Amino acid sequence: MSERVVAEGVEASLGERIVSARPLGGGCIGEVYRAELSDGSVVVAKVDREAEANLDREAYMLRYLREHSDLPVPEVYHGSETLLLMEFVEGASRFTREVEHHAAELLADLHGVTAETYGHERDTLIGSLEQPNPPTRDWVEFFREQRLLYMAGVAHRAGRLPATELARVERLAGRLEGLIGTPNPPALVHGDVWSANVLAKDGRVTAFLDPAIYHADPEIELAFISLFNSFGEDFLERYAEIRGIDEGFFETRRDLYNLYPLLVHVYFFGGGYLASVERALGRFGV
Repeated sequence: MSERVVAEGVEASLGERIVSARPLGGGCIGEVYRAELSDGSVVVAKVDREAEANLDREAYMLRYLREHSDLPVPEVYHGSETLLLMEFVEGASRFTREVEHHAAELLADLHGVTAETYGHERDTLIGSLEQPNPPTRDWVEFFREQRLLYMAGVAHRAGRLPATELARVERLAGRLEGLIGTPNPPALVHGDVWSANVLAKDGRVTAFLDPAIYHADPEIELAFISLFNSFGEDFLERYAEIRGIDEGFFETRRDLYNLYPLLVHVYFFGGGYLASVERALGRFGV
C-alpha cells in the first residue's frame, strides 16, 4: 500500500515513474523509502497514511533551514500531510574528528541566525509531537511553559509520567530563574541532533535530517548533543573555539535542558527514560 502511495505521489508531483523502491532505516515517524525514478534520479519518500506525522510541517522545517541558513539539509520536492519527497543525500552516521569539527562549524553558524524572540513564527514538531512556539521575549518563561511544563503534561496525560514526577517537574519549574541565570539571545536551532539525523562522507557532514526547529538559547542544542553522545569532545572543543560555552553549562544547565528531550522520550518509549527523568530531577533536589 505504501509503495503505491509513493508511486502515485511521485507521478503526480514530479511527473516520473518509480522503477524501484526499498525501505530505508530511521522510519519511526512514518515509513521511509529510497525510490529510483524513470529518469535515473533517486529520491527519498516518507509516507504517513494516517496524516499523524504532519509531513507537511517537516517539509516546512527543511525548507526554512535551506532558506534561512547554510546548514546542509535535503531539498524538498513535495510535501503534504501524508507524503514527503526529498533529495537523496549520500552519507552515513559515522563521524571522524574531521566530521565533528565540520559539524561544530555548521551548528555554530546556524546558531548565528538570530531572532527578536524565542519560539518561532509557527508551531513545529519534535518527532510527531506538537512543539509549541509562541514568540516569547523571556527565555526562562519560554523554556518553563513551552518545553518543560508542556511536555511533562503531554507525557502525564498519555499515562507515561506519574503524577508524583509531574509534581516534581512543576517544583523545578518554579526555580528556573536561579538555575538558568542570564541566557543567550534567541538563535535558530536544529532541535533534534542525534547521530541518526546526521550524514557524513569523506570527512564532511553532507546533511542534517529530521529537524525540530525553533529559536532558543543554543545551549539547549549542545545539551541534546551531549545527552545522546551524538558528537564527542572534538565537537565541543571546536564549537567552543567559535562561539564559546558559558560557565555553568556543563555543571548545571546541560542536565536542566535535557529534561525536555528526556520527557519527549518518556512519552514515546517510557521505560528507562522515566528513570533518567527521575535522576535528573534528583540532581536538582526536587
